[in-house]
Formats: sequence, structure tokens, C-alpha cells
Amino acid sequence: MTGKNFTQQGSGLILDRRELMKSAAALGLSFGGLGALSSSAMAQDTPKKGGTLRLGMEGGSASDSLDPRTYADSIPISYGYQIWNGLVEIGADGSATGELLESWEFKPGAKDWIFNVRKGVTFHSGKTLDADDVIYSLNLHRGDTKSAAKDLLSSITDIKKLSANQIQITLSDGNLDLPFNLSDYHILCVPNNFTDFSKPDGTGAYKLETFEPGVRLVTKNSGHYWKTGRGNFDGIELQYIPDATARMQALLAGQVDAINRLDAKTMDIMTASPDTSVVQTKGTGNRFAFVALCDNDPYTSADLRMALKYGIDRKKIVDTVYMGYATIGNDTTVSPSNKYYAKDVPQTPYDPDKAASYYKKAGSPKIELKVSEGAYSGATDAGVLYQEAMKQAGIDLTVTRVSGDGYWSNVWLKDPFCAVYWGGRPTVDLQLSQTFLSSANWNDTHWKREDFDKVVIAARVETDDAKRTQMYSEAQKMIHDDGGMVCYAVGDYLDGYSKKVMGTAPHPRYDMCDQRIAEKGWFA
Repeated sequence: MTGKNFTQQGSGLILDRRELMKSAAALGLSFGGLGALSSSAMAQDTPKKGGTLRLGMEGGSASDSLDPRTYADSIPISYGYQIWNGLVEIGADGSATGELLESWEFKPGAKDWIFNVRKGVTFHSGKTLDADDVIYSLNLHRGDTKSAAKDLLSSITDIKKLSANQIQITLSDGNLDLPFNLSDYHILCVPNNFTDFSKPDGTGAYKLETFEPGVRLVTKNSGHYWKTGRGNFDGIELQYIPDATARMQALLAGQVDAINRLDAKTMDIMTASPDTSVVQTKGTGNRFAFVALCDNDPYTSADLRMALKYGIDRKKIVDTVYMGYATIGNDTTVSPSNKYYAKDVPQTPYDPDKAASYYKKAGSPKIELKVSEGAYSGATDAGVLYQEAMKQAGIDLTVTRVSGDGYWSNVWLKDPFCAVYWGGRPTVDLQLSQTFLSSANWNDTHWKREDFDKVVIAARVETDDAKRTQMYSEAQKMIHDDGGMVCYAVGDYLDGYSKKVMGTAPHPRYDMCDQRIAEKGWFA
């Protein structure tokens, strides 16, 4: 793999390139393709207004909704950040920075927090943002709700208004990472008592014009965005283009200006084009996995789960499906680039003999894996290679391809063995809590261990970094040895842009500038 042909543009990279590289090293990140930039590119540092940004994206379906509580993939995250703002933003260095909550402080023990609501921000309707809006928006994800962010806020026992621009949040258990929890993409700010999400009223840079789920979304500039240097386009046109080849062809033909999830197999075509550029974020992207429900037979057997882990040739999938644009995974959502990655947990190798032995102990049951390109690009090919590797162990793995439309509502969390990807999370606590805590709504393996829960919750308030590291390592080892996730790769984020799009840069959480390219970018 080489990044020598990649160019990366934008003020976030050019003006602070040295600082970005230092931050990346501190986080253990490697941003591929940070090549030399021409003087003409550097002359484009100052954002300019105008033009319509056309996005061609994978990561949505006809069942998509404008209600942030329902978001589960990249396209909803993208249009959510166009229309609304979050409470906390994740910076390019992975830190929690103020958005609608501009600053905060906590008392010893990290149970009691004071947050300051940003002044001078208005909704598209003209209403001024205040503490009541923030409290209402948080409460949408608490109590009787199906919000995917409910777990993140479950430790909140009380939210109190202190003034028009200040709130107090009280937790049942301390959490030093609470601001990171509040950065979740579901937690977007709406006006107090707002209920009609078909007519969104946000504080974001753009207003909704047209929404056809599964087809397209159009937004127009609100005309009074509060963030200096952002919200530069006249409007955004987002097209649903689920096929990777079709997305690439649309970009090369100039039909769209930016695409996500480039196919690693066609990277040579992209890098050879004089009109496009690639932004690669190495080792922090999607966690590609197959997950088994541990409370569904035959996956209740720990022996069968070990057979699944020893029976997959991870390196072959990384080399063949992702052409090296990925890092081998080790069955948790914590990526090797994370500070708290458990380096002391050995990588599970491909071992057909061990897989066969564990499979026999499990009673040699029938197993079926559901895959779909609607889960992620490459899921089908990875499933076929998995099937071939299992044959070497004498294991008959049936791989069934299913429709991508409605995959996240019809298959994921319901089928006993299926494909899934997990995007980046800004902290190891979020990566572990949202996926593996016994109480998590998105625990997609239904793996539950009380000792694991206790370790993760205790680590949230551990200020001794060496102890915290050991605690997170212990938690990862439990998942690795016993869990139902077969995470075989951590993919690189690969975004494609027309060279006229400026403001692009890698981000440690999500692709396409943390799904904020519409807010952060501009045309040369």
C-alpha cells in the first residue's frame, strides 16, 4: 500500500499541518498520503462562499428518517449535521470541543457537571437558543425512547436549568468522558417542545428543501450561520449511490463533487485521475465484522464462537478485499491506533486445526452467515473468503446474501449471525459501552457479563492512566476470549473529492471530515 499519489487539501490540514501530525502521533494515528502541497493549493486556505456541493454517498436506505433518534448510518449523519448542530464537537485531534455547549467543568468524582450554553445562536425559525432547548433535546434520548443514544445518557439522574445559558447534569456514576458522550451524532439540538421532524428547525448551516429517503436530499444555506468560516456552500445536494463503482464513476464524470467509501480495488483509477483527490485516514475507520448472537443457539456455545474466530483468514481478506487499505482486527471495536488498545492480547491467527477442534466440541452445528453490501462494501466478498477458509477446517459455513434495503432494521440485531460495521468512536469507553455493555441497546452480540460491565464503568472515573490502561485491557481480553464478535479488519477511511473541493482533511472519528464536509468545505 502506498499513499504517495494522494493529496490532501484544506485549511485544517495546511495551516496546522505540523500540529495535526503531532496530534496524530499522540493519538497513535497515521494519516496516509500527507503529500507536499502546491502553492496554488495553499492560496486556497481562506474559505470562499458559493456553489452547490453535490455528495454521492453510501450508507442509507428508503427507511431513513429526519429524526436524529433513528440515525444508524453515514447519510443520516451527514444530513443531520447539515441541518442541526450537536452539543459537543470532536476536533481533528480527537478532543471534545465546544459546540452548542461551549464550555464545561465538573466537581471531583465527575458526577456533577456544569455546562454553558452558547449565546447568540438562533434556529432557522428565528428562535434564540437557550438552556430549555438543550434540556429538551437531551431528554429526547432519556426515559421512554427508542433512541440509540439512550445508553449514553443512562447514567444521568437529573438535568437542571441554572440560568438561560447554563445547565447542571448529575450522574449516578462518575464519568470523566461525559462531553464525549454528548458528542454522539444522535444528540442534535432542536427547539424546546419540537415534535415535527418532517419540518426540521435547526441551528445548522443549511435548511431542508427536499427529502426523498433512499434517493436524495437537498438543503439550502440558512444565511446566518454562527460558525465563522463554515457553512460556505449555497446548498447541498446529497444523492444515495449505494454501488461503489457507480459512486466512483459519478465523481470521475463530474456528476458529484465528493463521495465516501471508495472501493480499495479501484484506488489506482482514483489516484491516476488529474481531477480528483483522495483523503485517507489510516487505522481509525470502520470496524468490519461478523457478529453472532450469544443467546441464540448454536452461538450460545463458547466453543463455537472460538471456532468462528480461528476459522477466518483475516490477512487474506485484508489483502484481497481491502487491498491492504485496512488493519487486521482482533474481535473488538477498539482499533490498534487507540491509546488503550490491548497490546498484550495476542492476535487470533487463522488456524484451521483449532477451528475444527472447537467446532467438534460445539457439536458440529449448522451455521449460516447473512451478508449484504447494504451492511458495508466488501461484506459479500469477505463472507465468501470466510466460507472458503472454514472449508479448510472441515466446517460448512452457509453464506446468504440479503437485500441492502432495510438491512439495519430487518437483519442487524435480529439475525443470529450477520455482517456489521462499527464506525469510529472518540473514546475507548464509547467503543466498549455502546457495543458490549449488558444494558446497551446496540449490543449486537447479546453478550452479557457482569464482570465486564463493572470494569468498564469503574474505568470511567479512574484518573491513574496506568490503572485505566490495565482495566481497558482486561475488558478487551474478555471480549476477545469469549465474545460473539469476529472483527476481522479495521478499514481505512477513503474519501474521494473533486480537486475544487477545499477544506478536506482526515478525521479520527468518521469519514468525510467527521461527516461535516458540507459544513467545513468550500470551492476553490
